[in-house]
Amino acid sequence: MVSQQLERRGIRDTRVLEVMATTPREAFVPGVPTSVAYDDRALPIDAGQTISQPYMVARMTELLQVERGDRILEVGTGSGYQAAVLARLGANVTTIERHAELAESARERLTALGIQGVDMRVGDGSQGEPEGAPWDGIVVTAGAPSIPDALREQLAMGARLVIPVGPRHQQDLLVVERRGPNDWEEWSDGAVVFVPLVGGGGWREA
Repeated sequence: MVSQQLERRGIRDTRVLEVMATTPREAFVPGVPTSVAYDDRALPIDAGQTISQPYMVARMTELLQVERGDRILEVGTGSGYQAAVLARLGANVTTIERHAELAESARERLTALGIQGVDMRVGDGSQGEPEGAPWDGIVVTAGAPSIPDALREQLAMGARLVIPVGPRHQQDLLVVERRGPNDWEEWSDGAVVFVPLVGGGGWREA
């Protein structure tokens, strides 16, 4: 996975590569054979959600530029894989999942793997978490119709927000870096496809 999917496609952060190589992805896709768990594609999990392909997890993590001790907000816990990668990089992760059953499964999974530094919450993460702001980084693992203003405002100075934005069928992976109190630089890292971000700062539930 690391050599064929990550390094070959341009992932250069050695810390991200090491964590991805040593985090058991098969533990985050229950019911899927280990031989399939590392495939270069998104895989279904419970509640109609998905776990992103390994490359996308690595790329979003690399774009965040995570440093040890950073306080990172993740919107969309899913199975807990992205949170595990961030925590193993030394970040203190607050992750919000709107499906209570997914959050509980992820909590149990991380505990069983001995992964610490993850604060699991249930709710609408589409408008962030003001209680912990400003954040040293925010990653959103679902596609939004536009960038929620609340997420911009909850970034610390110099911090980045990584979020898929666009129509339901395809988005751009946007990186938003806060340069000042009212100054954000924004650019696209390319086309992606994610499940929709549902909530007050995203799409209405179908």
